[in-house]
Amino acid sequence: MELTKRVERELTSYNGHMALYVRDFHGNKVVLHEEEPFETASTIKSFIMLDLYEQAAKGTKSLEEALVYEERFLVDGSGVLHYMKPGFSMSARNVAVLMIIVSDNTATNMLIDYLGLAHINGTIQKYGFNSTVLHNPIDWEKYSDLGTSTVGDYGDFFYRLHEGELVSKEACEDMISIFKDQHYNSMIVGEFPQYYLSGDDSVALDEEKVSVASKSGSMDACRNDGGIVFTPVGDYVLALFHKEFHDPLYHPKHEAALYGAKVSRLILERFLALHGKLK
Repeated sequence: MELTKRVERELTSYNGHMALYVRDFHGNKVVLHEEEPFETASTIKSFIMLDLYEQAAKGTKSLEEALVYEERFLVDGSGVLHYMKPGFSMSARNVAVLMIIVSDNTATNMLIDYLGLAHINGTIQKYGFNSTVLHNPIDWEKYSDLGTSTVGDYGDFFYRLHEGELVSKEACEDMISIFKDQHYNSMIVGEFPQYYLSGDDSVALDEEKVSVASKSGSMDACRNDGGIVFTPVGDYVLALFHKEFHDPLYHPKHEAALYGAKVSRLILERFLALHGKLK
């Protein structure tokens, strides 16, 4: 059965709206609602990190510059910095690591201040992500939205990252290493067979394992995820954006996460069965 139809049937009883982008590295791509705008939530943080590496490559900023955690950056929500007293510093790269792997909102505000919101959006446009914009820093009292994007832009971001086309090959490799440590990837891997994800070398050999380099995001208006899936038979890129669901709460068994994980496993099984291709 055609993959698009198989996905649509999987979503028949889903009480939300999902956009999909999946692309292999053999010229095959499957999309649903590719250009429809969605709230980004924390997926916009991927583009903020892109601008950090862009400005570091230009020499206008540095990955090693010490950024001071000031009280004005503090915001609650995801992350760990808001539990700590302000006043200490860390490198810009380490701030980016916190922003990505635990989706730290305070670290995000530190980087937006360091890089400049206008420059971040300029870099987004420079690389052709024309449907993506960072609207403002994170401040729940002032702003109800954070960013806007599409699965098309987000999928292309990770495709070009994999191909070494953003900033430089070295920058892409370093960003991928950070995305690989991202903690919140259950929408992508939640239904994957545990054999492929096992950390036990006696169970699965390294060449049999599946890993992911990704960045997710959740707000009242959306549940999103996207990244690169590395498999024993090749790699592919996947982006899943959700909105218009009924459940506003944040929990691991949210319907968007469950249906996203079902679609993700369906795609993995198709990819493995076709020996590294979607079609």
